[in-house]
Amino acid sequence: MVRSSVRGEVSEVVSVEDTTSPEPRDGGGRRSRRGAEGGDRRRRRRRIVRWSASVLALALAGTATAGYLYYEHLNGNIKKESLNIGDAKDRATKAKANAAGQTPLNILLIGSDARDTAENQKLGGARDIGTAARADVQMLLHVSADRTNMSVVSMPRDTLVDIPRCTDAKTGKVYAATDDTMTNASLERGGPGCTVATWEKLTGIHVDHFMMVDFSGVVSMADAIGGVPVCVDANIYSHTSTGHGSGLKLKKGTTSVKGKQALQWLRTRYGFEDGSDIARTKAQHMYMNSMVRQLRSNATLSNPDKLLGLAETATRALTVDTGLGSVTKLYDLSKELKKVPTDRITMTTMPFVYSSDGNRVLPRPTDAAKLWRLVREDVALDGRDKKKTTTATTKVTDKAAADDRIAVQVQNGTESGTGAAVTGRAAAVTGLLVGKGFTKAAADTSAPLSEDRTLVRYPSADLAGDAQRVAKVLGIPTDQVKKSTGVDGVTLVVGADWRSGSTYTADDDTTPESANALNASDTKACMHVDPDYTW
Repeated sequence: MVRSSVRGEVSEVVSVEDTTSPEPRDGGGRRSRRGAEGGDRRRRRRRIVRWSASVLALALAGTATAGYLYYEHLNGNIKKESLNIGDAKDRATKAKANAAGQTPLNILLIGSDARDTAENQKLGGARDIGTAARADVQMLLHVSADRTNMSVVSMPRDTLVDIPRCTDAKTGKVYAATDDTMTNASLERGGPGCTVATWEKLTGIHVDHFMMVDFSGVVSMADAIGGVPVCVDANIYSHTSTGHGSGLKLKKGTTSVKGKQALQWLRTRYGFEDGSDIARTKAQHMYMNSMVRQLRSNATLSNPDKLLGLAETATRALTVDTGLGSVTKLYDLSKELKKVPTDRITMTTMPFVYSSDGNRVLPRPTDAAKLWRLVREDVALDGRDKKKTTTATTKVTDKAAADDRIAVQVQNGTESGTGAAVTGRAAAVTGLLVGKGFTKAAADTSAPLSEDRTLVRYPSADLAGDAQRVAKVLGIPTDQVKKSTGVDGVTLVVGADWRSGSTYTADDDTTPESANALNASDTKACMHVDPDYTW
């Protein structure tokens, strides 16, 4: 656009010059003195016009070149890596578009504890420079398909998970799959692409992009924003006699933290609530909520110099997947995120239970599975979605057969990312059906499946009545009775929502209380300080 404007300016000036009247001459064809003097003045004017046009063209072209070079400079700042380097890519399928053709966005936010520079080492501790980075912070940001709401789910770094086999895209080094490994170790197994693979294996949620920032990046971003307000309910000093703690020292009330102090807030464990990684996650949620409010209300960011500074800082701080690796794509993403109102952003923590030794955490089987399902199904975690209409059931054209004449195959679908399949579950529910008069029920002994909800499937309309009869007897809602070409007869799939017991209770779409939901518009949130860390 700039170059076209330059050409237009030059063309306009040239056309004006070409239409200048000819110089007056005497009868012999010689220029008169008066005409000569006038001609000299016109020639000077034309030279000035031509010179001015050249300068203008060069100036504008120079501006365009400078803008292009700066754009390329910002692009060059951004570090890029592969999105998923695991061997379980088929575990998570991308969500289907809604009626308007919109799809949700899932972005994994990673906070790296890299000590790859002297600055990062100074900020992060005494580990040797060059030691493989770990994922200190992991948050899955889910933006709804219609962009009306956003959900963020944090996974504590001490969570034990199964990490899939990962291959470093740069070196070709292969990292074997591991079980019951701390989730923060996924980053040191080939990079952020392995952390993405770990999340997809655990949750079944397709991750579209990742964004990673290290210690120095957090510091520089907090400075560029101008500080983020945080609150504590007492004076806090995160420091122990043995040298542990982040060093955070704040007075009671609200303080705008920036630079190193912002990093200390995000890393504080000793001093917040029970001193666990869960408390640290809660503090991180408060920080992010406050940062969102700050960015949206900060008038100084309308200043071009401030925006350029933020752009410079942000691009230097980020490592992203190759699909997000340009200023244009980051800008487009920011426009999508901006559509979500602050009061529709919900921060949550993965529901968990402590490991047997009390030092680590595990996903809480039922609640965590439910949370992952809500995200997969694009259900708002703030509970403010309009009630979805129930799936229309197939019209039954004939009556169901007698219970003892209905053949039912029972499959075990209790496997999920948060727990292995319950051994013998198909046989147990088969026994339940037989006891209710379905004497032709039989358990499928093949490998367990993975289904969030218990389903009754049937292959053709003439078996719809039989399928609905089975569902009615067991208390399974009619919208969980599905026609499917993948079965030969009436098939009951016992899902992860019915891992035990003889009575089925239909799941709902409420966010589990154990997820500790926090709304981004909550300005009264304040971290509780452990009395042992006050001053």
